[in-house]
Amino acid sequence: MKPFFCFSIFPLLFLTFLIASQSAIAQNSIYKTCKIFAQNDPNVNYNFCTTSFQLYPASQNATLQELGKISIRLIQYNMTDTRFYIKNLIKNKKWDSYTKQCLSDCFELFSDAIPSVKKAMKYYNKKLYGDANVQLSAVMDDATTCEDGFNERGVVSPLTKRTGDAFQLSAIALSAVYILRTGSN
Repeated sequence: MKPFFCFSIFPLLFLTFLIASQSAIAQNSIYKTCKIFAQNDPNVNYNFCTTSFQLYPASQNATLQELGKISIRLIQYNMTDTRFYIKNLIKNKKWDSYTKQCLSDCFELFSDAIPSVKKAMKYYNKKLYGDANVQLSAVMDDATTCEDGFNERGVVSPLTKRTGDAFQLSAIALSAVYILRTGSN
């Protein structure tokens, strides 16, 4: 009975090794892609890039084309969530008038960015990378403009992390667009 058990465990161990190897290959693909993005664009933080993709299950076996699409989806999630977050912040009565105005401006910027992200995805899917680039750049500018509003008067922004994430995600998507558009890496 024992020899049968020993022989039957080998296929299980092999299957476990195969699954672990494929997962490592997929992770390696994310690491390589993010390394290329970070080398080509000083706005891309390697750790942010790898972490962002690792949190999105479909990225595990994704091609460059698919990673670009995933990054645009992540921007859309960020924009939508941040817009909702800002809406709740505005309801808070503790803000001075300038900060409240900045929050309102950011709400509008993020509201305007959502259709831009949708257009970017549409263009990206049609491989109209130049048009996708324009839309993604506008989203990146919206995140920067939001943060700049607070900085004009030295007000501490309650959105710094979120605008930074939007900026980073946009830089990642723009890196994918650049490589796909130019065929270089």
